[in-house]
Amino acid sequence: MSLREKLKITFGETKRAAPGRSRYLFNYRRIWKSVVLITGGVSILPLLFITLVNYVTIQHSIESEFILRTTRIVSNTRRSISFFLTERKSALDFIVHDNSFETLNNRERLEDILENLKRSFGGGFVDLGVIDSSGFQRNYAGPYNLQGKNYRDQEWFKQVVDSGVYISDVFLGFRNVPHLIIAVKGPASDNSFYILRAALSLSPFEDLLTNLELAGSGDAFMINHNGILQTPSRYHGKVLEKLALPVPAYSVKSEVLAGRSQDNEDIIVGYRYIDESPFILMIVKNKDVLMKHWYRTRLKLIAFLLISITIIVTVILRTASYMVKRMKMADERRLFTLHQVEYSNKMVSIGRMAASVAHEINNPLAIINEKAGLIQDLFILRKEYADDRKLLDLVNSILRSVKRAGTITKRLLTFSRNLDTSIETINLKQVVEEVLSFVSKEAELRAIETTVEISEDIPPFESDRGKLQQIFLNIINNAYASVKDEGYLKIKALREGNFVSIKFIDNGCGIAQEDINRIFEPFFSRKTGQGGTGLGLSITYNLIQEIGGRISVESKLGKGTTFIVYVPLNMKKGENSEKDAGIISG
Repeated sequence: MSLREKLKITFGETKRAAPGRSRYLFNYRRIWKSVVLITGGVSILPLLFITLVNYVTIQHSIESEFILRTTRIVSNTRRSISFFLTERKSALDFIVHDNSFETLNNRERLEDILENLKRSFGGGFVDLGVIDSSGFQRNYAGPYNLQGKNYRDQEWFKQVVDSGVYISDVFLGFRNVPHLIIAVKGPASDNSFYILRAALSLSPFEDLLTNLELAGSGDAFMINHNGILQTPSRYHGKVLEKLALPVPAYSVKSEVLAGRSQDNEDIIVGYRYIDESPFILMIVKNKDVLMKHWYRTRLKLIAFLLISITIIVTVILRTASYMVKRMKMADERRLFTLHQVEYSNKMVSIGRMAASVAHEINNPLAIINEKAGLIQDLFILRKEYADDRKLLDLVNSILRSVKRAGTITKRLLTFSRNLDTSIETINLKQVVEEVLSFVSKEAELRAIETTVEISEDIPPFESDRGKLQQIFLNIINNAYASVKDEGYLKIKALREGNFVSIKFIDNGCGIAQEDINRIFEPFFSRKTGQGGTGLGLSITYNLIQEIGGRISVESKLGKGTTFIVYVPLNMKKGENSEKDAGIISG
């Protein structure tokens, strides 16, 4: 059974107990919904708000930390690269000013300078070349055969002439090996100029960028302003290949941007333009890898939130159901008490009316009986009528009818007297037959077979005769209402220790198993829309409790029902006192 069905049973729709009068004081389903919604809102909404704020704050803090850390790495690496380039440019500038053009044209001198540069700066320098103002390389020290090369038409040569210094991006050149050059213009003795040109390998840059400690599958590399890779990348290509990512906009400071890779993954891109060079330092990190620890924590946070909400909702539902159920129980006690008082008043009124009717009928019956007896005597005394059997039979029929009517009025008087609480010696068979006499006409009209089996070992016992009559009458009326025409009702009574068990067995429609435990609840009725009030069995249950007995029921849907009433043989004093009419469990 679902929670909705359980709640529907507990807080059914408000019905009408009587025309124009509400059955309950309150709409308990509406109260239950209001309590759940208000309590749930007050409890869950702040929890959701706090969790959301905490979630956003933590995620923003983590992302800010990654951005700050990436910015710091970019700035530090940019300083290292700038220092590397500035240091080598300054070295070349010092050589130019410390040596004349003629000195640098000495091959041995130039080779010594190259060796000193390699020894002092720990690598990076590949070769040195001295180029005159016409672009002709006059002297060369290095592993390649570049003596006599002319660079007059090269773009870098023109830029050195104009600005005095030049740092190139990475290219292949005559060496057919990726490298970059630093060129410095120096004065010649003939008021002309010359250029000292040094080729640098990429290994220092590769070592610097490879050794960076980067989280999140980080990748560090350099590109030029056209997006061409100047150093190899782990995930984005080789040297001199085009970078798939867009070239970031110029900025005078280190920047960190969010973007998406060619594989459609979220990435964080930190970059910095390196001053006085064509290079852009790029550090790319995978955001999902960076945030994986946070994602795990986020799942735990969401799980904790769901568990908390589940616990809160469960507690609210159970508490609200319990409290509203208690309210409904109190209201039902009130209603049941009122109905029980009404029922008692109605029975008293019926008893008074029955007594009045019996007395009014008994007077003419006495006259009829007296006159019929006189007529019978006259007929017997007079010979002309004494032998007329037809007349005598008519008189006898009148007398028998008067006797029968007298018996009925006597039962009415007995019933009316028994409505008041009184303990007396009970003959069970007599009480059962008295009750059956009230409903015998219905059984006769509907051809309902009613049999009574009272065990001979049941002794007379003390009990409340009126309550027993009401108990038996209610159960028998229910049985007649449930059986079809030509059905049957069997009443069996046995002694069981200090109790008498009276079974009422019918072959009626039966009771569904889910209703068995509720048939004794006040206002529960299977006769919805047929005039049932749902109080008959509830009042019967209370009457049995008041005389110290108990009741049980066995039933199968479509097969019939058996009610078993246990009545004590020795009724204890005080058991017939009024008891609180509470919620009754079957």
